Order: sequence, then C-alpha cells, then structure tokens
Amino acid sequence: MDDSERTRATSPPWLRAGDAFFRPLLAMPELSLVAESCADERDLHGRLVEAPTSDVGDEALERIVDADVRANYATFLSFRAALVAAGSLEAYYLALVRGGANTVPPPFVDAVVAAIVAHLLQGSDDAFEHRAAQLLHRPQRIALRDGRVVAADRDAADRMSAKAGGFDVMRHLAGAAADVDAAMPVLTKANAHAFASASNRYAFALDLTHEVANDLGHGLTFTMTRANSGPAALARVLERWIAHFLGVATTISPLQRIDDPAWTWHIGLDVEATALLNGLYRGEALEPERLQRLIGLFRLDFADAREMRADIAGKPVYLGLATSAEQTLKLKPQNLLINLPLATAI
Repeated sequence: MDDSERTRATSPPWLRAGDAFFRPLLAMPELSLVAESCADERDLHGRLVEAPTSDVGDEALERIVDADVRANYATFLSFRAALVAAGSLEAYYLALVRGGANTVPPPFVDAVVAAIVAHLLQGSDDAFEHRAAQLLHRPQRIALRDGRVVAADRDAADRMSAKAGGFDVMRHLAGAAADVDAAMPVLTKANAHAFASASNRYAFALDLTHEVANDLGHGLTFTMTRANSGPAALARVLERWIAHFLGVATTISPLQRIDDPAWTWHIGLDVEATALLNGLYRGEALEPERLQRLIGLFRLDFADAREMRADIAGKPVYLGLATSAEQTLKLKPQNLLINLPLATAI
C-alpha cells in the first residue's frame, strides 16, 4: 500500500469567521453597554452589533471616554482582524496554540473552540456527545464520592448555588441519589430529550463514571460499563477533534488503569493530568490524595500506524483527565494537536 492509500479521517470543512461568530462576543461583560456608557461607545457598539465585521477607524475608539472600555474594544478589534486574516477559525486556533505565549483573552479562545466543536457535532443527536463537548471550552466543577465522578458547568453551578442561598449544588451532585430531579440534573437516557430542547444546556451535569463496581459479597465484585458513559462520549468528541484538525483517524477508548510495561507516550488533557502522568511515567510515588484527582484515563490508537513517529509506530498513546486541588477541571484540547506523536508536522 503506497502513501496515497493511507487511511485518512474525513471531517467537515473549516469555518470562516463572519458576523454570526462575532456578534455574540459583543454581549460579553467587557463589551456590553452599561448605564455609564458614553454616547460614542453606544454608537460604536450599535454599529458593530448591526455589522460585526464593519471597519472601525482609530478615531471611533479615541472618542470613547473610558480608557478601559477603549482597551477592551481595541482587544476585540485586534482579535477580529487576526481571525479574519487567518482565513478560518481552525487555522487561527492552530497558529495560536503552536505559537508559544498567548495573550488572547480566554473568553475569545473559548468562543473559537465552542464554534468549532458545534460545527463538528452538526447532525449528531447524541445528547451525551453535545454535553461532553462542553468540556472542551467550559470550566467544570467536579463532584467525587465513592468512585463516582460528576462534572457540572462551573459558572452554572456557582450561579445556582448562589441563587439557592447557600445550597451546595456540588455536594448534592456527589451524593449517590443524584438523579433527574436534582437541582442540576445529571444527564441520563431518560432526560436526554429535555437536554436537546433546553434553553440552557449548561444546566445539566455529566456523569464521568465509566465503570461501576458492585460488591456481591464473598470477595466477589461485578464490574459493569455504564451505558451512555460520559467518558465514552468525550472520547468520540476527541476523535472528531483530532480528525478535523490533523486529518488523522484515531480510536479513543476509556480505561480504568494503565497496565503497560512498554508505556511510551502519554498526553495530559489538562494541567494537573499532565503533571500526574509525568510522575507516574517516571515511577514516582505520588500521594494517594493527589492520585485521586486522576478521574479519567483513555487509550488512543492510530488507525494507520504510519501516521505516527517511526520509533513508536503501533504503540498506544495514553490520555489523562484530572481535577485541580479545588476540584475544578479545565480541558486543554490543544494538547492533542501539539503533542500527538505524528510522523510529520501538520
């Protein structure tokens, strides 16, 4: 089989940034109008809402009274110019994550990722995939109890707890009885239809427990893989993510542990997971409390081993997911784009 016959992943075309992408950004707190907004700010904001990609001259910024507001609009316009010049959201994102130091405000980067994953899931009616995709661009709070792992959108959970006057949403989610009647329902097959039509899809929690162990007594344990597993849904989203950017077909499967004496390559999907996997790979003795933060493991296999670096072709790549000490999770999907052991740079 020659190079022209290699297995290549298929994916939707890349996205161009237009008015529909930029307009929602103008509703961000840093750019939205307030009672104190001056007339020139109101005029500029109104023009941009009407036509988000319209030209804005320096004089329009200079007329805005508040210096912080001027700086916020200048940042938005600089981001807009770079994104348009890149030709697509994907090209912009790749250049950004491969370029080293990043000074772009996180909400702008998250908006790019959100648009791309929404594009990847067009045509999918799988509620679990859509909820898992939120992890790529929305920080999560994690509830842990008796081996159960539940992720809730950080901002939605914090607003709900504050509105409830001290009711701790995360403590409730950690309980074994958390179900569709919870203040923040855990997504299940039974309520997946409600997720699809919900006005706020961030108000659903995602169960990241892949396997459930039942003690049968007499030293016997029955382990069952959960139907509609959150990690399995996340794995499918990550497969699409890699195929879309790199054109490489992969299979990603959730794991309970890594039992591989020839462990060669790993990628942390967040800062904490990177540090934990590095330590485990080096054979370091890690504190049990810290090890408990490792809430997800995955095995990634290339469909075509020739797409990998020759020295490790055919070997699995292990992925990790972990919470911070504060039990929060912020995925770094760019890690999959810059750290996969590819045969050639893409």
